[in-house]
Amino acid sequence: MTCSWLLAAALVAQVASVPIDRPKGEKKVEEAPPEPPDTGLYYHRYLQEVINVLETDSHFREKLQAANAEDIKSGKLSKELDFVSHHVRTKLDELKRQEVSRLRMLLKAKMDATMEQSVQIDHLGLLKQFEHLDPQNQHTFEARDLELLIQAATKDLENYDAAHHEEFKRYEMLKEHERREYLKSLDEEKRRAEETRFQELRQKHKEHPKVNVPGSRDQLKEVWEETDGLDPNEFNPKTFFKLHDTNSDGVLDEQELEALFTKELEKVYDPRNEEDDMLEMEEERLRMREHVMKNVDVNQDRLVTLEEFLKSTEKKEFNEAGGWETVDETQVYSEAELQRFEAELAAQEAELGRRAEQLRLQHQDLQERQVQLDAQKKEYQQAVLQMEQRKTQQGEAPAAPGQGEELKFQAQAPHAAPADPAAPASPEQNHLEPPQNQQPPQAEVQIQ
Repeated sequence: MTCSWLLAAALVAQVASVPIDRPKGEKKVEEAPPEPPDTGLYYHRYLQEVINVLETDSHFREKLQAANAEDIKSGKLSKELDFVSHHVRTKLDELKRQEVSRLRMLLKAKMDATMEQSVQIDHLGLLKQFEHLDPQNQHTFEARDLELLIQAATKDLENYDAAHHEEFKRYEMLKEHERREYLKSLDEEKRRAEETRFQELRQKHKEHPKVNVPGSRDQLKEVWEETDGLDPNEFNPKTFFKLHDTNSDGVLDEQELEALFTKELEKVYDPRNEEDDMLEMEEERLRMREHVMKNVDVNQDRLVTLEEFLKSTEKKEFNEAGGWETVDETQVYSEAELQRFEAELAAQEAELGRRAEQLRLQHQDLQERQVQLDAQKKEYQQAVLQMEQRKTQQGEAPAAPGQGEELKFQAQAPHAAPADPAAPASPEQNHLEPPQNQQPPQAEVQIQ
């Protein structure tokens, strides 16, 4: 990358390289561009993509190389956006539309979690809370968008270190709170043993070689000798600067500065030791970098030039052989702050307990409803079974002979009236119907 890191220096306080004049006969070694560090900003990707697109425009790149940090921060450079090529503007427009769409999705997800589904969302009003773009124009990337992006990134990164310190303070207070709560759960004998163990680990952590003040002669000479492998008696600040300007851009950025503190940090922190906290080491690294920037970075652009570096070596403080006060030797928080923090935790725990109780009652109610539904389901199933049984019974015929049985009828002779015995009965008489007052002949049923 060429000029993108210069813009990033003002936007995200990071730099990589600016074109360097080389002798004509010198061959240029192709190197893969370093990955830009994550700034921690919620719009980091959008910021980096804008930088990458702007870098492709030769006019903007030329203006950027001629601009200083103040021109970039003040928004003066943003006016050059009107002169970039059409295809670059088109890409920037698309990036902005994607960012607006992403922010809308984030807002919708947040609203869905906290509001009723039927509530109408005022996206335009909500987008105004984001300061890194112009919400009034959601479709095209204009000079105003670049100006807002630079201003927002500059302001956010100025507050980034302070936010990191506050987060570390809360981490330390939480550690102490949990330690005290654990001690309360122990009996007297175990509590004394745990307190003794804690003090022993704390003392062991303090037993380390002297930590030099970051940016002092002693600290830089130690790097010169142990890291660079050079004779400490031949220490040269200008040579040292060029050795540790790893991307040869003429400045030391924050990452290059922090790399100088590795030897000092290794004196105090070892990830294999129980008593050493690696989060404290990162806080220590940040404090060291802030100390150097405060004393060396004259124009406060978060970059150290060769001129600034050499001037710092002429100060009286540079040659002082004092030691560095580590995190564990400073008071990160007061007892009053810890008490307020514990009160916040207690309130949060009470709120979580209240919500947990609500969820328990809701769960209990759902279980009771499930029992009722199961009982109703069982009753319904029994009713359906009874109805099916009744239908089956109604569909069957009355009692009848079994299958294969036959009914046979044998008529008996009717009771004839007295007649002349001498006169035989005619066949017709045998078929006369019986009188009205007589019963019909009975059928004799024979079942075979």
